Amino acid sequence: MTTASIAADRTEIPILVSRDGPIATLTLNRPDRKNALDPDGWTALYQALEDLAGDDAVRIVTVTGAGGNFCAGADLGNRSREEHPLARMRRIGKVALAVHEFPKPVIALVEGAAVGAGMNLALSCDFVVAAESARFSEIFALRGLSMDFGGSWLLPRLVGLQQAKRLTMLAEMLSAEQAAEYGLVTWVRPDTEVVDFTAELARRLAALPPVALAQTKSLLHRGADQTLHEALENEARAQVVNLATEDVPAAYRAFLDKSAPPVYTGRWAIGRG
Repeated sequence: MTTASIAADRTEIPILVSRDGPIATLTLNRPDRKNALDPDGWTALYQALEDLAGDDAVRIVTVTGAGGNFCAGADLGNRSREEHPLARMRRIGKVALAVHEFPKPVIALVEGAAVGAGMNLALSCDFVVAAESARFSEIFALRGLSMDFGGSWLLPRLVGLQQAKRLTMLAEMLSAEQAAEYGLVTWVRPDTEVVDFTAELARRLAALPPVALAQTKSLLHRGADQTLHEALENEARAQVVNLATEDVPAAYRAFLDKSAPPVYTGRWAIGRG
């Protein structure tokens, strides 16, 4: 196969999956459409998330886009005329749930445009690292649409109800710095540094205890909708799960001995010889 044919094959794959040890990267791969996702793209993204969620060797996932843009949302020019719109939206909603409930930390590396469902895809991740040139918009209203991909749930929790109305009804385009001021972006880095910064962040997260991170993510996601009593009970259950791994005694020993942090495995300790 020639180099040209290999490149052509890659452009036909809507989601590229690569791995570097415990770190997996999902690259939205429709650069000619600013990585807007068509039906095949949504299906491929969902399947990739399902596969990585069940892979114990993967601890961190980074989501990014090819060709200098993150994601322009759904490809409005490539919709199936045979599929009922409600069925299509529910299928896209499954992808939103898969990102939000992913049992490992997810980092969005945003360069260029993140608009519509693409913006909400980024916000669904646990961390958003934006290049200085990145831009964000809940652009739905300018297309005659209301928000989707979980935006009605995410935005009020991130910026408050009034600001969520502003961002969605006016569909303003935000710079990376403006998005950070709203609390929509975790870090903003120069374009020349954003990839290396994200890679180092992924390595730092991958070195931490995976079960504890999964428990913490779940607690934070559920805590906003619970009473204090419910949150405390769930915290207690989560700690029991943590205490059943090899990571807790290893961390205790390192703390007491003042030694280097251990290599966290996440392995179940109960019943092991």
